[in-house]
Amino acid sequence: MPTLASPVVNVDAVMLESRAASLAKRSIKTSAKLEGITLAIKCIDLTTLEGKDSRGRVRSLCAKAINPRPGWPNVPSVAAVCVYPNLVPVAKESLRGTTVKVASVATAFPSGLSSLDVKLADAAAALENGADEIDMVIDRGAFLSGDEGSVYAEIVAVKALCGSRAHLKVILETGELGSYDNIRRASDLALEAGADVIKTSTGKVGTNATFPTALVMCEAIRDFARRTGERRGLKVAGGVRNTKQALTYLVIVKETLGDAWLAPDRFRIGASSLLDDLLMQLEKEETGHYAGIDYIPKD
Repeated sequence: MPTLASPVVNVDAVMLESRAASLAKRSIKTSAKLEGITLAIKCIDLTTLEGKDSRGRVRSLCAKAINPRPGWPNVPSVAAVCVYPNLVPVAKESLRGTTVKVASVATAFPSGLSSLDVKLADAAAALENGADEIDMVIDRGAFLSGDEGSVYAEIVAVKALCGSRAHLKVILETGELGSYDNIRRASDLALEAGADVIKTSTGKVGTNATFPTALVMCEAIRDFARRTGERRGLKVAGGVRNTKQALTYLVIVKETLGDAWLAPDRFRIGASSLLDDLLMQLEKEETGHYAGIDYIPKD
């Protein structure tokens, strides 16, 4: 098993949950709320990971990613579109000439249960198809059974494959890790192995991103930055559906990591339905009234 530079951290669950609950109560109003909503839009990985995904569906999603609210010039593009590896070429072509990145899940998503050769082939296919970012998922069974060495080695191997051409986001699937101590340990392991971003969830299990989970992962990123001088990122995914939740995650990042992390290269929200609520809230802040959901462009 690798010897990690980070010490083993025992998480005080009571204090963690208390602080997360306190941050969730922060009230953001007027211009700060408008800025927060705009930033949240910029940080979205607009995602479709369904068995019925089609080329047309991906093209439609990409059009919305580029221009979420036609006729509103102040609404920014999202950060990325996230799809399965076989649909990366469709997304790449649809997003050509824009700032929107193409992200792809890989390494036997969402289970992480296949051989390393298959996982590397999966990631390689996405990269060959033009993916700018790889969202890999760890083998939770290996981690929970004490085989941290193999989890570490797989992240190292996928990061080596990505090299400098693609960012690597490592999905911990925190809802299956069982404790905050395990989430912290998995976060430290992924960061030491080379993850550019650590990500909460696949969105395919019962428990996905939560405020305490995001906080403990931010603390791991903060401690890693203090120890190494390197700034790594966070992605929350799964169950982030409304503006209040998105703004709370921004507060957690700001209060734990600082303003330098309030940017798409260090913070992402993986979501499919969140964008619609952000757009409705944005219109409310700018005009004083809500647009009906029917006025929001469909992807």
